[in-house]
Amino acid sequence: MRALQVFGHQSLATVCLGIFSSSLSISPDRSQFFKFESVSLSCEVQGKSTGWRVVRNTLRGIVSKCNTDWGKQQGSSCNVSLIPSHSGVYWCEPESGEHSNAVNITVHDGAVILESPALPVTEGDSVTLRCRYQVTPSNLTADFYKDGSLIRNETTREMTIPAVSKSDEGLYKCTNSEEESPESWMTVTGENMDDAPIFIFIYSYSIPLLDCVYCYTVGTRSISISLHDNICYLCVCDQ
Repeated sequence: MRALQVFGHQSLATVCLGIFSSSLSISPDRSQFFKFESVSLSCEVQGKSTGWRVVRNTLRGIVSKCNTDWGKQQGSSCNVSLIPSHSGVYWCEPESGEHSNAVNITVHDGAVILESPALPVTEGDSVTLRCRYQVTPSNLTADFYKDGSLIRNETTREMTIPAVSKSDEGLYKCTNSEEESPESWMTVTGENMDDAPIFIFIYSYSIPLLDCVYCYTVGTRSISISLHDNICYLCVCDQ
């Protein structure tokens, strides 16, 4: 059993109800950007979507919402003109504090970035990684690394994985003869869409038990919601 998310609550006993799916989408779907490029982040929620905002935690440890001192909120989307200090983790969050999946964004002030998916890719899909330059070099050859090891040398500045598998999950970067890109993690998920993140709203009332389990079925997945010492755990049984 794999715990996906943990939520705390102040009441003596809490029953967790109201399961829904939520996700953060990003356009363009990549983890690395040059400064002054733009990105659009959108909250996609099945169920109760009112009040969801894009939130980030920068490398400086500053947590803030879109439309404060960064980004422009348009409905459930946030449009950002990026600068290096915007590097960090981004997610969707309602007023009550639960949150969606998160994406890492790196804004690079150098000459080379790696274009790789910020969102998880599905096993069997074709994925192309591109080494992108601020100024086109005379030598277009690019070296691609996974987990620190050279895996491919390409003259086209890009490498394609025709059908990704879990073994392709890892930390990628690219280099040319002059500079290298930052590293980005590529996540590979199973073909079953039930792997999508599952999240919850929390309602509470007094019950005599402090340790109880509530089970639900979402798609083909068995969802277990457990209460231990006033902490609500959401788990999914791996298949």
